[in-house]
Amino acid sequence: MSEIGERLQKVLAQAGVGSRREMEEWIAAGRVKVNGEVATLGMRVAEGDRVQVDGRAIRLRMGETQKAPRVLLYHKQEGEIVSRDDPDGRPSVFDNLPRIAGQKWIAIGRLDFNTSGLMIFTTSGELANRLMHPRFEVEREYAVRVQGEMAPEQMKQMLHQGIELEDGVVKFAKLTDEGGEGFNHWYRIVIKEGRNREVRRTFEALGLPVSRLIRVRFGIVNLPPSIKRGKMAELGSEEVKMVLEWAGLPVGTAPIPAPQKTAREGKTEGRATKNSRRRVGAKPNNY
Repeated sequence: MSEIGERLQKVLAQAGVGSRREMEEWIAAGRVKVNGEVATLGMRVAEGDRVQVDGRAIRLRMGETQKAPRVLLYHKQEGEIVSRDDPDGRPSVFDNLPRIAGQKWIAIGRLDFNTSGLMIFTTSGELANRLMHPRFEVEREYAVRVQGEMAPEQMKQMLHQGIELEDGVVKFAKLTDEGGEGFNHWYRIVIKEGRNREVRRTFEALGLPVSRLIRVRFGIVNLPPSIKRGKMAELGSEEVKMVLEWAGLPVGTAPIPAPQKTAREGKTEGRATKNSRRRVGAKPNNY
């Protein structure tokens, strides 16, 4: 196998086709061709190679100044799926996002159908891949309303020993009691991984069914109170640079595109959020 050029999955991610992990899956499924031949995992491509995904030609961005990606914050509503294809025809978060020529929005992580809150989309497969990789251990902060109340021993257990689920031990990095009235009680938790329905399954194992779940932070990015449910805002250049630096990716020398306003974005302003020394976005809502 040739050692010239760059790995195909990396080049496709840089072109904004999808995350590197997605591209590996697509290559393995035979959806990618290079110079008319079905691609294989580990293949390298160079300038002049013709790359197609599902029959669509992809413009390679090798040997040119890498443009900084666009990053979009979206306040997901309950009752939306994080997928472009759904046999049941349910509303998708992608239905609301602005269209972009020659690229597509890549979701950084997922939220389940009944969970609301912060979602981050980017045009950079490399950024998405970095932030979703388990080794990066991105903090995810949630506001959780449960039916019932945690005992002091349960709170201590979740911060120290954790609890065993079918796919391994779950432990909270942070846990605060936010109070409540009647049968419902609010907690603020921080976890460092994104297993499927992890928060819901954890509280259910403790005998506390979750009645509402909202993601209010992902890493250094907060969900600003100004972004209402179903609305979005694009990060400005300084915020994008902060996200790239935090992710350990080069900022590059090319200018970061100015945030675009579209009819679908409603009252989105030019800059999405105010800067912070430590966080992108204002302090998230208290629920």
